[in-house]
Amino acid sequence: MSRIDETRDFIPVRIGVLTVSDTRTPADDRSGDTLVDRLTAAGHVLAARRIVPDDRATIADTLRGWCADPDIDVVISTGGTGLTGRDVTVEAHRDVYEKEIDAFGVVFTHVSMAKIGTSAVQSRATGGVAQGTYLFALPGSPSACRDAWDEILSLQLDMRHRPCNFVEIMPRLAEHQTRA
Repeated sequence: MSRIDETRDFIPVRIGVLTVSDTRTPADDRSGDTLVDRLTAAGHVLAARRIVPDDRATIADTLRGWCADPDIDVVISTGGTGLTGRDVTVEAHRDVYEKEIDAFGVVFTHVSMAKIGTSAVQSRATGGVAQGTYLFALPGSPSACRDAWDEILSLQLDMRHRPCNFVEIMPRLAEHQTRA
């Protein structure tokens, strides 16, 4: 079963937080703040933070730029994962992915079902890998960001998590490429 192995050292990862919204500003970005608060409290490093509009090309360009940055290991976006016409974050993420982490969306839906019941079907949370960087797209609500962090990402981004975690395989994510 899932557990933290206290005999292993914690390894902080460098995380970029991307808020996707046509209306949010740094003053009222509660979902971004939730992620920043949680990741820094866990001992990780906030490597970048930005707010971009609900525009597929802009989102994808930002993701590609952050994936190319050797100082960013993980990107977590919040917002734009719903079903409306302006919700294009998932499409932008998939434009960038080399590999999709299919189970991330499934596990997120499972976690959400326990909190919001069948309303969980309206989320299209997703995860993937590109250029050796993990990418996760979360809904734009603080509660969804808390749930994803507390129930999934805090564990998978912890080297001590057993039986396995994302951190221990990070050096091998881009083994098929050479990274500058």
